[in-house]
Amino acid sequence: MQLVVGRIGKPHGVRGEVTVEVRTDEPEARFAPGTVLRTEPGATPPPASPVRSTVLRTEPGATPPPTTDEPGVPFRVPAELTIEEARFHQGRVLIAFDGILDRNTAEALRGTLLVVDSADVAPPDDPEEFHDHQLVGLAVVTPAGERLGEVARIDHAPSSDLLVLRRPEGRTALIPFVRAIVPEVDLAGGRVIVDPPAGLLDL
Repeated sequence: MQLVVGRIGKPHGVRGEVTVEVRTDEPEARFAPGTVLRTEPGATPPPASPVRSTVLRTEPGATPPPTTDEPGVPFRVPAELTIEEARFHQGRVLIAFDGILDRNTAEALRGTLLVVDSADVAPPDDPEEFHDHQLVGLAVVTPAGERLGEVARIDHAPSSDLLVLRRPEGRTALIPFVRAIVPEVDLAGGRVIVDPPAGLLDL
């Protein structure tokens, strides 16, 4: 499973640095220099992006060809990007990727999702903590065993995390991810036990 850890935003400066919208709880680890991140399959540059840049590698281990300034050379979002430098500035992450040397190329990357394989993500040390991908798809049942649906996604609200429950009839319900309501997460059994207060699933 591919996990999104960030989304490339606008360029910063003229030397190819970009802003990144963080979508991970461990930005220092995910965006460490030397880290190789995959890009979301099918990601393409915006229509207005310049067509003058380096054509980077599209296969792991390939070496990017030299930079070209020839007009009309289409830019392809590479399958992988290697972090050369990362720093935090005014609450944002600024990243310089290997081979991205100018603002035009950086602009062409805007909107690209940065992903990692779930197999490369170690489980949390805290037994009460879970990665989103560990919960998505689990069956949701009551303590008595009644099936309520399955976890569609996790919403991270300011007050608490919320399990988005997909009900059998197709609608959704929000379940606060707190022990009083979610007494057990059984990863091995592929289920989450939920003891919802009256009316919670009808909201």
